[in-house]
Amino acid sequence: MTGPGRGTTADTPVVVAARRTPIGTAGGALRAVTVDALAAPVLAALAGTLGGPVDDVLLGNVFGPGGNPARVAALAAGLGDDVPGMTVDRQCASGLAAILTAAAGIRAGDGAGYLAGGAESPSTTPTRTWADGTVYTRAPFAPTGDPDPDMGPAADDVAVRAGLSRRRLDAFAARSHARAVDAQRSGRFDDELVPVGAVLTDERPRDRFTPERLARFRPAFTPGGVHTAANSCGVNDGAAAVALVPEWRRRELGVPGLALVSAATRGCPPADLGLGAVPALAALRDRPRSPDAVEFTEAFAGQALACLDAAGIDGHRVSPDGGAIALGHPWGASGAVLVVRLFHRLVVQGRGETGIAALSSGGGLGVATSWRVVR
Repeated sequence: MTGPGRGTTADTPVVVAARRTPIGTAGGALRAVTVDALAAPVLAALAGTLGGPVDDVLLGNVFGPGGNPARVAALAAGLGDDVPGMTVDRQCASGLAAILTAAAGIRAGDGAGYLAGGAESPSTTPTRTWADGTVYTRAPFAPTGDPDPDMGPAADDVAVRAGLSRRRLDAFAARSHARAVDAQRSGRFDDELVPVGAVLTDERPRDRFTPERLARFRPAFTPGGVHTAANSCGVNDGAAAVALVPEWRRRELGVPGLALVSAATRGCPPADLGLGAVPALAALRDRPRSPDAVEFTEAFAGQALACLDAAGIDGHRVSPDGGAIALGHPWGASGAVLVVRLFHRLVVQGRGETGIAALSSGGGLGVATSWRVVR
């Protein structure tokens, strides 16, 4: 190919490499690894794929420790003192927002080589307190006095309003685990994983998690609610990032890539926490009618299905190798995990040409992206 890929221009942002750590359960295999130490090996694995210098490192992170973990991780990765870094917080969408921020830099001509993604380490997050000594759990998502539900009860409310049954949620969760276990055993995750010490594989996927077994779990958030510990995501440690270059550099490198076709970031009432992806998907330009792959963060089975139903996306086609219910939801990294998964499915494994990555985020936010393979 001598010109830009189909539907692209010379300055179209293109992912040319994508890696992630194994995803661990908080307090589990990665419990002693700080957020910068999670991100550093991923950045180091990607740095040589850009075909030039690293212009910036952008990482999403939600729960700290502060101090610009993106910069610390870049230094720990050996990228050099001259490589800056910026930490992005759009809650659960932070990793995808970091990738879109890097893409904007490429379109503006500010740089031609970015590493972008996210990292989260709930296991090593500092304990915080308010001035009166009470334990700080999370920041408010809405002004004082406005509805500001916690995520679990909000997911139950969303599922009930959408008319989703517990049986459907458990079937969705069981399928996520089955697909992730099959992908592990088949080696489909191998090329995207960067080991962290002796940790080589994702910790959370469970074999033989059938709908019948999941039906035994009790409601986790509200009396009589439809969400349980088994059909909701976990609290997880992990990091993920991509190498992003303009299309002209991808052509120089002579490698296939995943080109960003369009993106949309939208909001909805914070009281409708979990539904932000619906307006984002509706606003997505050039959205493929029948994408070959859809990656959507499964924070809660009912919340995910409510968004997918509203957007007209068949839930059976989502997360073909398992999603966050099975793999985990390392908040600041999760949006980047979606793009890593798309890249390896579509580009590395050659299983399709078009894809969507989207998720909802705390505060009533949503981010949606559309991608196409270029060769």
